[in-house]
Amino acid sequence: MPVTQIEDQDQFTQLTTIDVQEKLISLYFHTNWAEPCKQLNQIYQVISDDPSNKDISFLAVDADALNDIAELFEVSAVPYFVLIHNGTILKEISGADPKEFVTVLDECKKYIANPTTTNDQEEDEEENAVEEQESEEQINEKLIKLTNAAPVMLFMKGSPSEPKCGFSRQLVGMLREHQVRFGFFDILRDNDVREHMKKFSDWPTFPQLYINGEFQGGLDIIKESLEDDPDYFQHTIQQQ
Repeated sequence: MPVTQIEDQDQFTQLTTIDVQEKLISLYFHTNWAEPCKQLNQIYQVISDDPSNKDISFLAVDADALNDIAELFEVSAVPYFVLIHNGTILKEISGADPKEFVTVLDECKKYIANPTTTNDQEEDEEENAVEEQESEEQINEKLIKLTNAAPVMLFMKGSPSEPKCGFSRQLVGMLREHQVRFGFFDILRDNDVREHMKKFSDWPTFPQLYINGEFQGGLDIIKESLEDDPDYFQHTIQQQ
């Protein structure tokens, strides 16, 4: 069936919760600026037109235009795929390898036909949870060091020269526009930092900005601060 390009939150809700009809849902997150997406857009359409996939709902989401949906699935880079069935995420894939996507798509189709849950999977999840709990104090110490690594620290997706999301790109632009020297940390390179940073900052999304070790906020808060005080960066750095 043809790919449906999601235009807004209401359409997304309609196609993923109301008009599901027991179908496997394939979400493809892309952006206009990401080179890997340009070729993959056509491949995704070809896969959706395969008669063997006629019972799958193929949806495409512009991760920049509909960032709320992208953040909901914690999309950290594009291309990114999420496969859902009956409200449960079966698989998530990051990358532009169409063969990997087709392989995982077939696995999900087989799983739906013969759903199983193994004790080994449950035991692995419990072990991972214990390991995470044991290392929480160590990770918090790491986060304290990272937030103080430079007077101004930006925790972003990608790097200043190659941001991996529109919001990170905007905040980098603001810092450069105001001639602020800053350090950065690519949260895509360290999943532990990425996940624990949300709790550490009490802030669910990225980018996140720290000045002198103090959390300042995400993109929207920094925008508002600059609107209220065009010299916000300089004043905050001096005050702290």
